[in-house]
Amino acid sequence: MATIEIFGVPHSYELTAPTSCPHALVFIHGWLNSRGYWQPVISRLSDDFQCLSYDLRGFGKSQSRSKFQLEGTERVSQLKFINDTTTQVVNDSVDSLYSPSAYAKDLIALLETLNIGSVWLIGHSLGGTIALWTAAKLPECVKGVICINAGGGIYLKEAFEQFRATGQKFLQVRPRWLYQVPLIDLLFTKTSVLRPLARYWARQRVIDFVVADPEAALGTLLDSTTEDEVNRLPQLVSQVKQPVYFLAGADDKVMEPKYVRHLASFHRLFQYVGDNYIEIPDCGHLAMLEQPDAVADHIRSLVIGDW
Repeated sequence: MATIEIFGVPHSYELTAPTSCPHALVFIHGWLNSRGYWQPVISRLSDDFQCLSYDLRGFGKSQSRSKFQLEGTERVSQLKFINDTTTQVVNDSVDSLYSPSAYAKDLIALLETLNIGSVWLIGHSLGGTIALWTAAKLPECVKGVICINAGGGIYLKEAFEQFRATGQKFLQVRPRWLYQVPLIDLLFTKTSVLRPLARYWARQRVIDFVVADPEAALGTLLDSTTEDEVNRLPQLVSQVKQPVYFLAGADDKVMEPKYVRHLASFHRLFQYVGDNYIEIPDCGHLAMLEQPDAVADHIRSLVIGDW
């Protein structure tokens, strides 16, 4: 594990050795997760690709400042947008500290600092949205995007209001001693997955749930689920010129396959029959833990196929 400062905030990351592939793979975790969830997939790919995983600001071992300011740190002049319409979509995002667009700026700065100039982005759930924003902001560097258990683009008012309210209540019950409660991890072996996870991963889920910065946890929940943010997603996907693929868990109850396919349909690769949509059987919302072989195989074939 290494640490690097991005806009003054320490970020934890891991970077494997370079390979003959000209593109690095960058893995972006989802809400209340951390970079470690990618390890089963990275272990299957690191011989062929250099792999970068990192903890989002305020999650895992990356710190978060309550008064963190992007003011004075934007590098808009360095970003080469695709065209005028894409620039409009990117600039229309309300840049709070915890919007997907703000996290995309963090990632762009991380890539610049590490001098990584050619990447494929692999994002899980919320990480998929961050990957899409990054691809729109940095097209000369991002060669493609693979969204895993990530979709949406349809704002259902009552459903989202209930989701946000439930999420806020969920975040209120996070005492530090929770992970020490006997057998508490058994609850986390079954949440959001088709079949129970190994207890190692369940314990990690408890730890990540407890240690996530309160402001970042709440901020990402609220800022990524506003009506504007949700409705902006299809337009964003349609204007990303790089290849974008969507991997869905066939049994995902958090982000159902129909919503993943819906968002995938706005990209040019969809071609009316879903050429950029891949469904993974026997899989819930944590595909990288539930089906690491399938996820790694799909990533390898998509990246090499475009190389």
